[in-house]
Amino acid sequence: MRVLVTGGCGFVGSAICRGLVANSTGCHVTALDSFRRAGAETNRAPLQRLGVSVVHGDVRLESDFDALGAFDWIIDAAAEPSVLAGTTAEAAGTGTTTRQLVEHNLIGTINLLEAAARWQAGVVILSTSRVYSIPALASLPLMESEDDRGPCLAIDASRPLPSGVGPAGITETFSTAAPVSLYGATKLASETLAMEYAHRYGTPLFINRCGVMAGAGQFGRADQGIFSWWIRQWIAKQPLAYIGFGGRGLQVRDCLHPEDLTALILLQMQSARGAEPAIFNVSGGAASATSLAQLSRWCAKRCGHHAVSATDQSRPYDLAWVVLDHARVAQRFDWRPARSTVSILAEIADHSLQAG
Repeated sequence: MRVLVTGGCGFVGSAICRGLVANSTGCHVTALDSFRRAGAETNRAPLQRLGVSVVHGDVRLESDFDALGAFDWIIDAAAEPSVLAGTTAEAAGTGTTTRQLVEHNLIGTINLLEAAARWQAGVVILSTSRVYSIPALASLPLMESEDDRGPCLAIDASRPLPSGVGPAGITETFSTAAPVSLYGATKLASETLAMEYAHRYGTPLFINRCGVMAGAGQFGRADQGIFSWWIRQWIAKQPLAYIGFGGRGLQVRDCLHPEDLTALILLQMQSARGAEPAIFNVSGGAASATSLAQLSRWCAKRCGHHAVSATDQSRPYDLAWVVLDHARVAQRFDWRPARSTVSILAEIADHSLQAG
């Protein structure tokens, strides 16, 4: 079996490549990467030592797909990953323009889908929780809660809940009505196109709407997810602030280790014959949901004291509570995340301390 992983030298893409090599007999893996993002180059040599073929190419260029030859599966891990991408270079921290965002996240997907149609290849699209409607998420009924980890926000189940949400989180039926951000719109449009191509050409398709990916190997950039960035900032004694929502750090996200995502992708590829194209939430779920205040308390115990400031400033696209309910994918594939939140945080901290 020949598998192409686009964005294969990124944080998630490289983890998928390693997992495929380690857990799939007779699988030849090719990583396609433009090496545009900082850190991707560091994964080239380690992947090559594992037998992964690493190709310097750009998903925005159809000819780069044409030069590769045919594959049995394409796993799409190439994207501008930040909800701030395409807003302003300063906000996103990547220098990504609106046009570049659309070219990477949408035109790149079209090129991938065209190649998959020619090759009759199955496709796994890594999408995002950011396809869900910002106004609908912002209007969720929330209440303050606390457990032994510290304070947080939680769904107030005593009040009427909108369709597609429950105490376990947001389901796949939750609203995707605009606005979802330019980033979210490119991913949602990619999902729609992928479904259309799969139905037109009869090729297998799984779309995984991922929560926050977290683990060792991230470079502590804000656009790689709050968990890695917060821990690295804490260890480096760099400024941190609770922004908005009362300035107490009550806002909540879930987290998922890429090894758990890879385990699911392997199950999906193995069960693809005759399966209908499908969309799944893939996350650590409610068990992994963690507020910034809880994350800070963990950091203080693990890494020592560090002051966190507070501001009532509000920012576009900030949300108080985003937790994905992964019950559908768990039932379909008998899959559960194996990595606990505590183990993920410890891995990030250990990696950050070793990196200096």
